[in-house]
Amino acid sequence: MWYFNLVMAIYTCKLGAADGKIIFRDLEADEPLVLRKSLEDQGFFVFEVKRKPLQFLFEKGLQRRRINNRSLLTLNQEMLVLIKAGMPIMQVLDAILERHETGKLSDLLLQVREDVKGGAALSAALDKHGRAFPQLYVASIRAGERTGDLLRTIRRYIQYLKRVDSIRKKVISALFYPSILIVFAGLAITLLLLYVVPTFSQVYADAGSQLPAPTRMLIGFTSFLRHFALLGVLLAVGLVAFYRSWVGTESGRYTADRFKLTIPVAGDVFTKYSVAGFTRTLATVLGSGIPIIESLRMCIGTLNNRYMEKRLFEAVRFVEEGGRLSIALERINIMPPLALRMLGVGEATGALEDMLVDISDYLEEELEERMHILTTAIEPAIMLIVGIVIGVIIIAMYLPIFKIAGTVG
Repeated sequence: MWYFNLVMAIYTCKLGAADGKIIFRDLEADEPLVLRKSLEDQGFFVFEVKRKPLQFLFEKGLQRRRINNRSLLTLNQEMLVLIKAGMPIMQVLDAILERHETGKLSDLLLQVREDVKGGAALSAALDKHGRAFPQLYVASIRAGERTGDLLRTIRRYIQYLKRVDSIRKKVISALFYPSILIVFAGLAITLLLLYVVPTFSQVYADAGSQLPAPTRMLIGFTSFLRHFALLGVLLAVGLVAFYRSWVGTESGRYTADRFKLTIPVAGDVFTKYSVAGFTRTLATVLGSGIPIIESLRMCIGTLNNRYMEKRLFEAVRFVEEGGRLSIALERINIMPPLALRMLGVGEATGALEDMLVDISDYLEEELEERMHILTTAIEPAIMLIVGIVIGVIIIAMYLPIFKIAGTVG
């Protein structure tokens, strides 16, 4: 599928089963015709395939159905040990089910086991639960079955999960402290504006003295906040809901993702994060024995940026027409020059997979260094801005006192 994971949508399907029952299912697909044909091939009579409206409202629900990386990592580590011990796949699944408590993963594995017992390949059984298991994982298992080296494929996927989880944790930890600072600074300023300033303003009102202009402006601003705070909150919630609805559309997501890449400094961080994930995923898939074109199509969605995904799709078409991957990526301009040169060397020497790993390591190091610089600069900047704001508030509220003291003196 050319647009794999590029314009994926959710469809409500009304199906007729072989036993005469009517079934309703919500399924993901890139095109309704492809989904209809796939269901017919599975033996269903398709009454209706209808795109589900307001897709953004269902995104969190779909994410909850997906097996998280930690559970997937544990599952594959257990599979690796058991397969390495020489156990057949049925016994492997039985052993894992005995160890797992009742839950979403156990229910899914039980269904997978029944499909494998019925003669289906492990990859085909996993593919029936495409929302729960990532397509990249299913494709890797399929490639391992095709090459007869499932053990190596699982080992590579475990390494991939660990590395992806490691870089994600580094990004989160780098952003954690600045986020805490911003939250507490916002709370401190809000407390001053909504509770401390009104107390002073009441004292000054009782005194009946003429207040300096900065003090009057601050009191007027806090009065406005107190009267329209609820309206402001409702407006903010409305804007967030509108933004989520807009980003839920293909054009909205494309525009927002393109804008993110143009933000000074932060845009470079977004780019490196996306490309690092893409190159590491591509190395993993190629190492599993999947051809380059199919690997590229599978990895498009790992960029998690519609603008970059569309540009990468153009690169895939160029490679499909016989072009080199390094030239294709240079044309779409989503990779740093040094990484492109490394990629060209990897193609020329036949070590593309190893070079992709080196590129992802290089980009992750660059990302980590850039995040360190950003967080180092953000922390004092936040403290400086908060100090100036609080200082202005305090000075504005104490100006009348200074004025009175000067008059008395």
